[in-house]
Amino acid sequence: MITMKARVGRFRDYIEVLKPRETSLLVFIGFCAAVVAAGGLPGTDRLLLALAAITLGSGGVNGLTNYIDREVDSRMKRTRRRCLASKRIQPPENALLFCLALTAAALGLAWVLHPLCFIFGLIGTVAAVVCRKTVLCPFLGSISGCAPVLIAWFAFNPRFELPLLLLCLMIWIWIPLHVWSVMLANRDDYISGGVRYFPLSREFTKAVPVLILLSLPLLAASLALYLTDSNLGLLYLSLATILGVLMIGASARLITSTATKDAWKVYKLSAFPYLGIIFLAMCIDSWLV
Repeated sequence: MITMKARVGRFRDYIEVLKPRETSLLVFIGFCAAVVAAGGLPGTDRLLLALAAITLGSGGVNGLTNYIDREVDSRMKRTRRRCLASKRIQPPENALLFCLALTAAALGLAWVLHPLCFIFGLIGTVAAVVCRKTVLCPFLGSISGCAPVLIAWFAFNPRFELPLLLLCLMIWIWIPLHVWSVMLANRDDYISGGVRYFPLSREFTKAVPVLILLSLPLLAASLALYLTDSNLGLLYLSLATILGVLMIGASARLITSTATKDAWKVYKLSAFPYLGIIFLAMCIDSWLV
């Protein structure tokens, strides 16, 4: 007989498969994109439906990547304790079915919102799960990372507009910067796990300039968004500028430092502090207009 403690532990394992931290960030930027698309006041019912689709879809797709990466994860110190890598869920196909069900439910909700929500949700799903642990992974991840924003936007504003394209451009630039910085911060661990594509295929000092080259257009895209969206004010402009300069400075510091702790600082800055705060500023300015 399975005890209550065992049931709770199993429940936690299945939640962990969905990468709650990463999923939470994707849901948050989706919420903010909905606020911007709706001009500050999205309808409650439709907002809840969009957030349900983004939550289920982001969690399901994150779980699918966990399933696909489980063998590589088991060889790396940083990831070997993940529940699929450590075989806390057996057989792993149980987690696969769970994540497929969540993803299918999310796509169903996306269809109810708008056909474009479904299309970009499906594109994001496919992009996230193909070519894992290859040089294409960060770029396909950029496409997948745009899906929550696209779903949220088209749920309230089914038109392609320049602010939406700039939002997606920011995410498309941000994800390789985020991924490559964590790879540099854990260089030896990734190599021992069998991951050897860029930036690990280059010496540390030769790979670092790419981070700087990404942080510059990231700042430019964030400032261009301010110029094209009349709902954004001085709060967004100030934070986008400060955070962009900090990203450039943190990346530039790596030129004179080979310390993995400095690459880790770039990774940590590029996670919630950058993307979360900059999207929060969009929300607040949209509400204040």
